[in-house]
Amino acid sequence: MEARENCGVVAAYSLAGSNVVPIVIECLRALQHRGQESWGIAVPRMVPYKRYGLVSRAASSFSRIIARYASNAAIGHVRYSTIGKSNLSNAQPLKVRDLCIAHNGTISNFEELASITGLCSFTPERMSDTLVAAKRLVDLLNKRKDMPSALDILRREIVGSFAFTFITNDGRVYAARDPKGFRPLVLGYHKDSSTYIVASESCALDAVNAELIRDVEPGELITLDDSGLSSDVFAVERPHAHCAFEYTYFAHPSSIMEGISIYSARKRIGKVLARKYQLDADIVIPVPDSARPAALGYAEEMGIPFEEGLMKDRYSRKGPIRSFIEPYHHDRMEIVRRIIPIRSVIEGKDLIVIDDSIVRGTSSISIVNALRSAGARSIKMLVCYPPIRFPCYAGIDFPSQEELIAYTVNNGKECSEEELSMLVAKAIGADFVGYNDMDRLADAIGLPKEELCFTCHTGNYENLRIKPLFRSRQQLKGG
Repeated sequence: MEARENCGVVAAYSLAGSNVVPIVIECLRALQHRGQESWGIAVPRMVPYKRYGLVSRAASSFSRIIARYASNAAIGHVRYSTIGKSNLSNAQPLKVRDLCIAHNGTISNFEELASITGLCSFTPERMSDTLVAAKRLVDLLNKRKDMPSALDILRREIVGSFAFTFITNDGRVYAARDPKGFRPLVLGYHKDSSTYIVASESCALDAVNAELIRDVEPGELITLDDSGLSSDVFAVERPHAHCAFEYTYFAHPSSIMEGISIYSARKRIGKVLARKYQLDADIVIPVPDSARPAALGYAEEMGIPFEEGLMKDRYSRKGPIRSFIEPYHHDRMEIVRRIIPIRSVIEGKDLIVIDDSIVRGTSSISIVNALRSAGARSIKMLVCYPPIRFPCYAGIDFPSQEELIAYTVNNGKECSEEELSMLVAKAIGADFVGYNDMDRLADAIGLPKEELCFTCHTGNYENLRIKPLFRSRQQLKGG
């Protein structure tokens, strides 16, 4: 797959006064799959620390960072930008007066919100949707001095999604999730340091041997200070709209989300694909890495051997990086070129290739070509996610409809699933393409279809309350 998503956020507060910066850094490393452009941390009364690239590339500086920013309260962020140029000034956390903010999600009506805050000169080159939201929240707090009330007003003004973490100059930490629950957020506890942790995914808690307590509820505000943890509900909305794309691609396979194991859900997705598409082949292979559990599930259900026919070159500069969340096309393609076919597995074989999704189609074309060059006799590709035909304005980076292969292959005209599959197969060079559907995907995930967001497939933007203005990538990213 070749799209990009949002970000990862962390917040930590030690009731014992322990330095939580090491915990935040390790949590960010565990959330690196959610953002690879830049990362940063913020503690009270200091300018946030921000760097380009992967967290691990700063390992030689960790001891200095941990000492300089020592605090019992901190927040952190790994960025993958959906709105705003990919530069260090837009990297997070962002500081506005006495509040620092880290944000996972997208605010699509950023221009309207900028106007409310008096930021008439807003451009994606100079600012981000997060900065606009932060300025608006600080204005509301100055008027009301009440975080739940301020968030309730802000969420009514926002079109989009948010999982926020905040830290104030007086050392108070907050975390909030939008009332629809588009983006994930979990609460945990690190017993050895008496530290509460809020993070985008439970894999971050596992990385520091912390216990997962529960999901942060949609519309919930968590407050952490010297009196402990408190919770407020600033808004209630039903049904929820948990991003189905998290379950097929974005979340780490070890994470637990809404009480559901991501790995188990992905394996079930493969099994439901097998019930929909009972195809003949010699072997089943995954597109690395997120499609691996689904490929295993498909192979088990069909009784076809599972093989690793494609391997990532993990020793190249970008080998460990996910192509979807790279900012630029040439970087995504460099990663795809580092997916190497294993000729001895592939040559002369009829293949079933399992991929998590097809977004733009560019990496699918490269992978099919590589498999052909390695001697594959036939290539049937099955896709865990339904066809993506509409832009996402809730945190996944496919903002332009003209980028989406399921839209462009038929010039945006309506067609049957069978016709669309044939057109996409022809476009990427495969012998067959088969997509999952919403009902089967929801069943495999284990949530009611009504509790999941499929806007990028259906074009129904009711979860956002209004249909956003479709924009180009250049309009949102500043070139």
